[in-house]
Amino acid sequence: MCLAMQQDGLSAEQAASRIYLIDRPGLLTSRMDGLQNYQVPYAKDPSLVESWRSAEGKLGLAEVVANLHPTMLVGTSAQTGAFTQAIIESMHAACERPIILPMSNPTELAEQTPANILSWTQGSALVATGSPFGPVELDGTTYRIGQANNALLFPGLGLGTIVCRAATISDAMFLAGARALASLADPADHTKGLLPQVSQLREVSATVAVAVVQAALDGGLNRVDVDSPIEAVEEAIWSPSYVPLHPH
Repeated sequence: MCLAMQQDGLSAEQAASRIYLIDRPGLLTSRMDGLQNYQVPYAKDPSLVESWRSAEGKLGLAEVVANLHPTMLVGTSAQTGAFTQAIIESMHAACERPIILPMSNPTELAEQTPANILSWTQGSALVATGSPFGPVELDGTTYRIGQANNALLFPGLGLGTIVCRAATISDAMFLAGARALASLADPADHTKGLLPQVSQLREVSATVAVAVVQAALDGGLNRVDVDSPIEAVEEAIWSPSYVPLHPH
């Protein structure tokens, strides 16, 4: 996510400043002991967030959402119900179409159910989950819930890598595949969901693979020449076709 924002023109520091990490102690700040190396760039200056604390001295998810007014919420906590109604409604009050992604699995550990998220935002939230959830019926509209599954990205990533015989899989190739997948989303069509269905994996993988090949070519990582990424991917995809057998 940070690298994607850098591709869009932000510096590494600017991108990191827009990401707030909440762990068991609450919002990660630079004065905390035991921060992991990968957490340090995102730890906030305590002096800038001290006023966010609740009357009880808490500086957790609820306090951060109420003061920061974020546009996206990503849950990987495995804490059932961590995205409370108050948190979701606070987020929606400041953002017309919040992106809310309860990614924990299995299903019973999801931070919140899509049905509740959509109900609390009057159907406005953009929702995808880490576990499978069925469609949600709300006020006469059916919302299909997309599952953010590795299967939507990795087959295309592997195919693109094989097609161009990339020397390595770069961050740029990952991001190109992710952006290609995102291009297939249609937030305005509730019946499709925020992500394609796994049943569309063949078409999705081809789209991702083409983008991955192009990113490898742009980065000089290809070990074979590829004149047309689209044609190369189409030629590499195996199609299961069987010749009819006629008994003698």
